[in-house]
Amino acid sequence: MRLGLTIPYTDLVPREMVLAAVEAADQLGYETVWVPEAYGWDAFTVLTDLACHTQRIRLATGIVNVFSRSPALIAQSAASLDRISGGRFVLGLGTSGHQVVEGWHGVRFERGLQRLRETTEIVRTVLRRDRLTYRGEIFNLDFGLKLVTHPLRDRIPIYLATLTPAGIELAGEIADGWLPVFFSPRHFPTVFEPLLRRGSDRAGRPLSDLSICVSQPVVVTEDLERGRDSVRPHLALYVGGMGSRQRNYYNQVFRRYGFAEEAARIQELYLARRREEAMAAIPPEMIDLVTIIGPLEECRRRLAELERLGVAEVALSISVPDRPPEAVLEVLEALAPVGAPG
Repeated sequence: MRLGLTIPYTDLVPREMVLAAVEAADQLGYETVWVPEAYGWDAFTVLTDLACHTQRIRLATGIVNVFSRSPALIAQSAASLDRISGGRFVLGLGTSGHQVVEGWHGVRFERGLQRLRETTEIVRTVLRRDRLTYRGEIFNLDFGLKLVTHPLRDRIPIYLATLTPAGIELAGEIADGWLPVFFSPRHFPTVFEPLLRRGSDRAGRPLSDLSICVSQPVVVTEDLERGRDSVRPHLALYVGGMGSRQRNYYNQVFRRYGFAEEAARIQELYLARRREEAMAAIPPEMIDLVTIIGPLEECRRRLAELERLGVAEVALSISVPDRPPEAVLEVLEALAPVGAPG
């Protein structure tokens, strides 16, 4: 199982510390650095900076949404960054949600899954330098233009971040990788694997062609309760406040895990602006299901569980409560892949 690193898109961690962590990950043999994007730093600029400070680690958007840029611009940016990095770029795509898409970009959040499919197809056409004639349900491009520059690679890996049943099937059908968040190893065989396999069967390819890359929070601490409390704000925001009451993908995934009543209660409290109560309403079982919390040995044990399940990659989001940011470097070294260079 290949380990990667997710870095924040905010300035809560100083740029110098982010660079130090990524440079360390590059030397320690981590596979990929993932840069998310919402309404903070943009992913492509940050990754370009990281490309100039690293030698071997792959550089991935984790993720950019398919509403705020055209498919052709996404392809241009991907080709440019792949060239700058010497062929190390990975394109992570998703739909994001209506708060970001409508509230930040001013674009209607609709038909996200179809847009994700068409964007993936157009990006691949552009990178091949085929003439761009495309007739879809959303995009109609008939001028026959083609990329005038020459990409380093004519196919860049595309990972899709999807959580809805239809979206998970789409990843199994067309993606090089699937990027789940709030991933429960216990529920993979019943909730996720059948949907991924249905998509891969539709495409006539083995499911092994798809790399599963889990976005995994890791809280390194001896104090389990303190660790749980550190992730409650994030969980409450996503389970309670993302999307609308009827369309919250994160809320729905916890319902599929068997926490229907709890997810409904958290959402009710959060939308009523009773956020402290919403955080308190998250049972420890929900947190422990999707978050690795504990001392280093426990973190290693939980990561080994993912590997035994068949997870190919893990994008670690590391926090060390009550310790300075430099502590992340210690954890990176302690969890470094076996046989890492240097």
